[in-house]
Amino acid sequence: MPVAEGKSVQQTVELLTRKLEMLGAEKQGTFCVDCETYHTAASTLGSQGQTGKLMYVMHNSEYPLSCFALFENGPCLIADTNFDVLMVKLKGFFQSAKASKIETRGTRYQYCDFLVKVGTVTMGPSARGISVEYGPCVVASDCWSLLLEFLQSFLGSHTPGAPAVFGNRHDAVYGPADTMVQYMELFNKIRKQQQVPVAGIR
Repeated sequence: MPVAEGKSVQQTVELLTRKLEMLGAEKQGTFCVDCETYHTAASTLGSQGQTGKLMYVMHNSEYPLSCFALFENGPCLIADTNFDVLMVKLKGFFQSAKASKIETRGTRYQYCDFLVKVGTVTMGPSARGISVEYGPCVVASDCWSLLLEFLQSFLGSHTPGAPAVFGNRHDAVYGPADTMVQYMELFNKIRKQQQVPVAGIR
C-alpha cells in the first residue's frame, strides 16, 4: 500500500484509522512489534568466503511473555522473554547488527469479529512505512474470502493478496509464529527500501 500522494506516513496512517472508525471500528488499545537483527560472529565462520547467517529477535505486545527468534530462511523459535539475556551471553556467536532496530507501533481496532492493527514502522527516529495487521481465524485459508471482503472496505485497491506464509500451508493452523514471519518480511522489505517510505500490509 503506497503512502498517499502528497501525504506523510503519519497522515496516511490517520486516513486509514479514520476509515476504520467510520466503518464503526472501536479502539482497543495499542500494540508494538520490534525486531533486532543479529549476524553470526566472524570468529564462528569457518572458511573464507563463507557467508554468515542472520537471526531476527522479535517481540510482540500481543504475546508479552514470549520472544521470537527467526532465522533467515529457517525456523521460528518461540522462547520466553529471557531469551534476550541469552543473546548477550551468545555474543561470541551472534552479534547485534548496528542500527538494525526496527519497530511498528500503533492502535488496535475491533470491528465485530475483526481485529485490525494499524501502525507506523520506524527505524531510529524516522517513519519508514505503514503496517496493517488483521487477525485470521484458526485455519486462515478457510476465511480468506471473508477477510478479503472486509479489507477491501477500507483499503480499496490496495487490498493485498494472500500472504506468502500460506503458500504451502493452506490447511495448517495459524499461529503467532506465522504473524512474526510476516512482520520479519515487512521489516526486511522496508530496510531494503530505506530511501523511500513504503507501506506494507500484513
